[in-house]
Amino acid sequence: MVMRLKFLLMKISRTSIAAMLILFVGISAATAQMPDAPAPAEQPPNVQHFITLMSDPDVQKWLQHVARGANPEAPPSTSAEVGPSFAASTMRFRAHAAAMVDSAHSFPSEAMRGAALLEQDIKTIGGTRPIVLVVAFVAAGLAAQWVFWWISAGWRSWMAEASFTTVWQRIIALTARLLWAAFYVLSFGLGSIGFFLLFDWPPIVREIVVGFLFAVVIYRLASAVLDVFLAPRSNEKGHFRVVPISDETAGHWAKRLSYLVGWYAFGWVTIRLLGTLGLSIAARQLAAYFLGFILLGIAIEAIWRRPPHSSALQGSRIGLNGRNWLWTAYLTGIWLLWVAGATTLFWVMVVCAALPGAIVLTKASINNILRRSGVEEDGHNRVTVASVVVERGIRAALIVAAILFLADVMDVRLTEMTMQDSPALRLLRGVLSAGIILLVVDLAWNVVKVLIDRKMGDTEAALEIGSERERRRTRLRTLLPILRNFVMILFAAIAIMMALSSLGIEIGPLIAGAGVVGVAIGFGAQTVVKDIISGMFYLLDDAFRIGEYIQSGSYKGTVEAFSLRSVKLRHHRGPIFIVPFSELGAIQNMSRDWSVVKFLLSVSYESDVAQVKAITKAVGKALYDDPEFQPFIIENLKMKGVEEITDIGIKLSFGMTLKPTQLQSAIRRRAYAMLREAFNAQGIKIAVPTVQVAGGKEEGLAAAAQQALAKHNAVAVPGPA
Repeated sequence: MVMRLKFLLMKISRTSIAAMLILFVGISAATAQMPDAPAPAEQPPNVQHFITLMSDPDVQKWLQHVARGANPEAPPSTSAEVGPSFAASTMRFRAHAAAMVDSAHSFPSEAMRGAALLEQDIKTIGGTRPIVLVVAFVAAGLAAQWVFWWISAGWRSWMAEASFTTVWQRIIALTARLLWAAFYVLSFGLGSIGFFLLFDWPPIVREIVVGFLFAVVIYRLASAVLDVFLAPRSNEKGHFRVVPISDETAGHWAKRLSYLVGWYAFGWVTIRLLGTLGLSIAARQLAAYFLGFILLGIAIEAIWRRPPHSSALQGSRIGLNGRNWLWTAYLTGIWLLWVAGATTLFWVMVVCAALPGAIVLTKASINNILRRSGVEEDGHNRVTVASVVVERGIRAALIVAAILFLADVMDVRLTEMTMQDSPALRLLRGVLSAGIILLVVDLAWNVVKVLIDRKMGDTEAALEIGSERERRRTRLRTLLPILRNFVMILFAAIAIMMALSSLGIEIGPLIAGAGVVGVAIGFGAQTVVKDIISGMFYLLDDAFRIGEYIQSGSYKGTVEAFSLRSVKLRHHRGPIFIVPFSELGAIQNMSRDWSVVKFLLSVSYESDVAQVKAITKAVGKALYDDPEFQPFIIENLKMKGVEEITDIGIKLSFGMTLKPTQLQSAIRRRAYAMLREAFNAQGIKIAVPTVQVAGGKEEGLAAAAQQALAKHNAVAVPGPA
């Protein structure tokens, strides 16, 4: 587990870097979303005349004619029909750069005009500067926050003693800490902003003070949330780090990310207030670029001063400095794209970097929160259904949100398709829609897979042999792998068909063609089809299960696994047979319900059969009393009777009924040994072949000597080499 956490350090550091990209882009959104600045009281006559001309329909027609480069009677072409124009992009960049240069020249005069408007409102409140009001009401907010701190002493004590052993304890404790942090910041907001709004203030002063107080609230809220999730003081009691990183890394990113959020909030409020003071959009954009440059500096400082992780960099061709330079170049590049006005490419670059980091961070955090305390008992970390649903659901939500956002940035309507759409636009719409479909199918498949795997894990422990629960367990272990493969193929087919349909491909002819091709393949692969169909019927008939010993013709062994067309049989001597289902034929299942073990023994003619029967009964009882074999014996060892009278003795039949088990051979061998010991103790002799020589004493001795000499010669004289 520790090695996994170390391996995640580098990924989560990249995630933290990617999270900063979101903060860069908010300032550009602020400049686009804020309302236009109130125009000065009087507009120059030339400006009024220009606005009047632009609203003239004849002038608008002429401008469209010039843009199309065609005659005025031609129908207006849509933007989707025209490919990307490099000249137009260059001209837009040139116009944007010219506007920024002009705004740089006019910024001092606009700032002075806005300062004059502010000064008029300041005079109405006796000359008190907004910065003084901000400081005063921040102090009021801190006082309200202290009151909440004092009131919530019991809450804080409970959180300090909270346990994080089980999943529910972690969720409850983290929820309590998040609620406490929210109320803690809310008390500051009510004490500062709420107290300020109790009084009547001039409009511009009210906007400035409320705006900067709101920025302070955002900064404190970000600090509180980062403190809950990163827990830089995890060595204190009652702290649990959601993101599995080291203490040094947590402290570094908790501080830097809070700085980034605070500066972003300050910049966003500043840009909106510049609009309130009457500055033009170009001037506000220029200020936003400057504030974004400072944000870029904070991010680069956070990258270069982040704690090194040598274990995470092992096996990588790029060292820590190389990675830092790459991140620096990347962040500088997206800032330059923002400044250049390449909005679409800017957002694409931001999403491409932020999305993988957010996915890695989400997966590590969810797995850390939802991990179970007892899952490492067997050395394997079992994936829970809740972790899969939450982690995959959040990942799918992040990717879908990114797709919808990029579609909105690129002006692609996923649910609308017109005849004027270009092939590239249709392909892009299809790719985005197919991505959403694949994510939904992936979520459904992972949930089903985890459910099947958990059910398989529950059937690993063997139960009482011959019981109904044991038969159900072996049945499930046989069918669940087949079901998992079938569901996987079904989901893959559905995903592929829906993705192709979203790309604009007609799947009806494709399905019909696939049916024709399937028939052709079926004729060419009749044996394979026969194997698959035979296997389906074997499973429906419940002919065998995983772990059972079967025999079919010359093939016999324990069923280890099977695929769609074959079964794997492990012979008791070790070799494994992979037998197609069509070649099995009749199945002899030796492990189903019960089995009778029979064997024969021959005793001498002088033996008492009744005594042998009594001895066998005693041996059977002793064998049943053995705790190793008792669970597998249904009927004790018994002597069935005289099977045959042979030339050498009396052949007796013995038998016992056992449950299906791999210990049948061991039980039979133990029975042989116990019978032999009992027969020897009671004087029962096992029949053996004997030779009886007839005649006089001297002739008998001569014949015996001759036989002994013949045996000696046979041993002493070697055969041919």
